Amino acid sequence: MKTYLLLFNLLLLVMQETSAQQTYAEKLGWPKGAKVIIFHVDDAGMSHYSNEGAKKSIQNGIATSSSIMMPCPWAASFAKFAIANPKMDAGLHLTLTSEWNDYRWPPLNGIAHSEGLVDDEGCMWHEVEEVIKHASPDVVELEIRAQLSRALKLGLKPTHMDSHMGTLFAHIPYLERYIKVGAEYGIPVMFPGGNNQLLKECLNNPLVKKLKAEGKWKEGMELPEPEITKRSAEFGRKIWAAGLPVLDDLHTISGDWKPEGSDVTPAQWGKYKAQKFIETIGKMQPGVAMMIVHSSDVTDDFKFISASGGSRYADMLSMLDPELKSFIQSEGIILTTWKEMMERRKKVK
Repeated sequence: MKTYLLLFNLLLLVMQETSAQQTYAEKLGWPKGAKVIIFHVDDAGMSHYSNEGAKKSIQNGIATSSSIMMPCPWAASFAKFAIANPKMDAGLHLTLTSEWNDYRWPPLNGIAHSEGLVDDEGCMWHEVEEVIKHASPDVVELEIRAQLSRALKLGLKPTHMDSHMGTLFAHIPYLERYIKVGAEYGIPVMFPGGNNQLLKECLNNPLVKKLKAEGKWKEGMELPEPEITKRSAEFGRKIWAAGLPVLDDLHTISGDWKPEGSDVTPAQWGKYKAQKFIETIGKMQPGVAMMIVHSSDVTDDFKFISASGGSRYADMLSMLDPELKSFIQSEGIILTTWKEMMERRKKVK
């Protein structure tokens, strides 16, 4: 009897270990070892150019998903486009900052009801750190609900929610409210709860840049683990238990990619980013990852909004790049959407 009990316990341990090693992609029904990617266009709704860049990246390129900044002037336009194209992935890019100098927006819950979330101009703060310093989790939750409410009033059922500038991931009390609202409405909340190999690299990127500038960087140098990834597995399990899908990894720094030189053409910039995505996919571990771009089909007047127009246009060109598309096909990379992620999650017991 003792022998059978011992064998049973050993089998249980093996089963638990095997389960722990499963990627979220496997849990969602994709084959073991598969690399599954959501190429995601942030900042839809920010401007007409952002909307056009998102549309072209998805309709003519490899991008599979997008999310809308509901407090911004062109949000309703993109929401209406998404409603007219119901197969399209369109989520909410929950916005708690207003980062540009002159082109800015207030909270949707109203200035009078958003104590701590607005600056002296009556707009949301420029920086994430300022939001954390001044805004309570209660006020942040009310703004999340206000942005979701506007989407629903427009007739849009968001395929997911994520966070502009990562504000909701920068402060645990905000993260908890974000998960709470997503679970309540049954809307997936973007969160990487798996291996996070790419995310750790992205989060450490500013430190690497600093060390290189100071001449202190050595290849293979061990860097501290970012705070958010220390608890990512815990929050991933919480989101999964709420019946929502979870990412294995997240890539966020394509906006920093630019080839060296002062006379770089848009085509060269776009091709450079496409090659960097090929390198990134090569380094990616099996699982489901989201790779973020900020595609915009810019014109000269975009410079009155932001100096990032060149990078955003290059993002769009990278999504249209035939070599990147061919690489994805030849390597057997699986492209997916948040809509498919949720459909798969519903089938898992």
